Amino acid sequence: MKLHTAYFPLPSFSRSLVAAAVFALCSSQAQAVEPFVVKDIRVEGIQRTEAGTVFGYLPVHVGDTFNDDKAVTAIKALYATGFFKDVRIESEGNVLVVQVEERPAIASIEFIGTKEFDKDQLNKAMKEIGVSESRIFDKSLVDRGEQELKRQYLTRGLYGAKVTTTVTPVERNRVAITFNVDEGEVSRIKLITIVGNKAFSDSALRSELKLTTPGWFTWYTKADQYSKQKLSVDVDALRSFYLDRGYLEMQVDSSQVSITPDKKDIYITININEGEKYTVSGVKLEGDTLGLEDQIKPLIQFKAGEIYSGSKLTETSKKISERLGNFGYAFANINTIPAVDREKREVAFTLLVDPGKRVYVRKVNISGNTGTRDEVVRREFRQFEDSWYDGAKIKLSRDRVDRLGYFKEVNIDTPEVPGVVDQVDVNMSVVEKPTGNIMLGAGFSQQDKVSLTGSITQANVFGSGNTIGVEVNTSSTNRTIAVSQTTPYFTDDGISRTYDAYLRTTQPSVYTTGYYKVRTTGADVRFGVPFSELDTIFFGLGIENTAVYTDSTSPNLYQQYVTSFGNSPSGIGSANTTSFPLTAAWQRDSRDSSMVPTEGRFQRANIEVSGVGNLRYYRATYQHQYFQPLFSKAVTLALNGELDYGRGFGGQPYPIFKNFYAGGIGSVRGYEPSSLGDKVDQYGNSMGGASRVLMNAEFQFPFPGSGQDRTLRWFTFVDGGNVFADQAQIKLNGLRYGAGIGISWLSPIGPIKLSYGKPLNATSTDKVQNFQFQLGTGF
Repeated sequence: MKLHTAYFPLPSFSRSLVAAAVFALCSSQAQAVEPFVVKDIRVEGIQRTEAGTVFGYLPVHVGDTFNDDKAVTAIKALYATGFFKDVRIESEGNVLVVQVEERPAIASIEFIGTKEFDKDQLNKAMKEIGVSESRIFDKSLVDRGEQELKRQYLTRGLYGAKVTTTVTPVERNRVAITFNVDEGEVSRIKLITIVGNKAFSDSALRSELKLTTPGWFTWYTKADQYSKQKLSVDVDALRSFYLDRGYLEMQVDSSQVSITPDKKDIYITININEGEKYTVSGVKLEGDTLGLEDQIKPLIQFKAGEIYSGSKLTETSKKISERLGNFGYAFANINTIPAVDREKREVAFTLLVDPGKRVYVRKVNISGNTGTRDEVVRREFRQFEDSWYDGAKIKLSRDRVDRLGYFKEVNIDTPEVPGVVDQVDVNMSVVEKPTGNIMLGAGFSQQDKVSLTGSITQANVFGSGNTIGVEVNTSSTNRTIAVSQTTPYFTDDGISRTYDAYLRTTQPSVYTTGYYKVRTTGADVRFGVPFSELDTIFFGLGIENTAVYTDSTSPNLYQQYVTSFGNSPSGIGSANTTSFPLTAAWQRDSRDSSMVPTEGRFQRANIEVSGVGNLRYYRATYQHQYFQPLFSKAVTLALNGELDYGRGFGGQPYPIFKNFYAGGIGSVRGYEPSSLGDKVDQYGNSMGGASRVLMNAEFQFPFPGSGQDRTLRWFTFVDGGNVFADQAQIKLNGLRYGAGIGISWLSPIGPIKLSYGKPLNATSTDKVQNFQFQLGTGF
């Protein structure tokens, strides 16, 4: 006997509407049934759905008495699952038969013509909506996905984009979904009009906006493509511009956007009301200052008589909150209460300090360090568990971990502990990067024949934080075998230890410099002792044996060296010297990253003295680097200065193989490497100098398409510098200058720099080299 039958084409209805329709149809069309006890239930028509799933949703079980009410409830429950487009309930004796027709599943999703978006991102977005492979097909969700795709194109300025969705049935009750996209042309901003401005010109205000009309570089910045988000940011920028110049009551009344019928040109109109310009009449500090008024008052960025500035007010609140955060008050709140006198055009502020509860750190959690040991990261932390929250120590901890150079990203946040008002966790997440550098190379030349070069450096060997390096060079011009090992935490207090052992042989081609050969064998050990969070002193001792060989074609400086330290008055022969150089250095590093810094300073002063052995000399070097973010941290100003000075003492000359060199990437770009200085040999080559001056300035910009990735950047530069001979006076008017552009990339095999430089004041004897490349430079 047929009991109940219902059919509904579900895809275009919501579940609530379906349930109502089922109830109505079941009430009006169903045949009345005499109640009976269900002895068995059979499900027919399922292909992908498990029978247990049907039984789980079916509100009727074996042993229940089946009647009209149970029939209506059962059909409504099965339809509500969304799995079926047809449900029939029949009976065969005391057996309940549930016949279903499943809705199709999604077999595949394809995007055609989508050049503006990555297909993986589109698939991820559709999955969040509910449209993905193997899911039940729901036309309403597919329609929603199509509208979302259109909306995304609108945010990119592609107002003419058209999306056509095709649903194709395939075997086994499945469908293939295809989104065909015609992206059309990008709509560009034709004109931006600002209405209501009196104090500032249109050009001055438009310069504050990121949106602009098409120009030389808008193909890269895409600033001529409208989006609602960009306009909102620009409106805020206008408001901030006025607030920083005293216009306390400035308002943006409206912003209208219109597009031409062909959807190619966009016109933007921003209506503003400037209001009046205000000065600050006074600032008061109230509330609970915790007895820290003497520390808080200097943090106030403005005073009576100054033009009102919104950014100074915000910065004041931020600095006061940060200072209170250093004493454990992580959630301090600074309320600024203005008192406006419109007649005098003055405003007075009351800063109401509410420190909140004192907070301590429950746990320090570290994630993402899959290869680096936990202790390597934790030993850089200055914020400890179960101690009071200290904002300065948390920032310092983040910077110290970033300066390790083991991670591409270092992020930190301090969420509240659920259910507790005075505890937070410190969560640090890192993204590891390769810390091993392998360089292999081979070359052939008439002089060197076949030469092999290679080096291996592992800066975080086995995740321990230790560094091991091996360098090998088989060139006939420069042969090197060097081994180094650094333990940054030789002691638990952070004293570092470094060993070096090396054998270096230099023998340039006789066709370019004349014959000479320098062979140096040495080893040293150095220790670094931190005496503050930013400062470290180093001291070390080494032993070095150097042999110099010359003949009649050798440069004069090398012949003079053999005369001074050898047994040949003519300067032709050999000289063998042994020295025991002592080194002492001081270093201060406040950069936010050692590999790709954007702010902070790096300073290092070093002196090397050899007073024991054949040689008597000293070398002193000082380097100062400065990094400053500009334009909302999108651009970095990087400055570098270096002064080096060497002299012999005890009646001995300065050893020539300790000379400094300049020219090339890393010093003065646009000139051949190591080519600057007096041309002292018969071939017009520089032999370096006993003193050196270097100055570098760079503006570093994000690379097109890389977003905020700091590891890939392009830059403009101006360099200056030169070397000066032993006993010669340093003359700033003798510096050489170069300028140009370049690209820097923190690649998997190490930092890479490419630059194109033009000398600005080269002489006829200077050797020019415009395009230069270096692997391993940091500035």
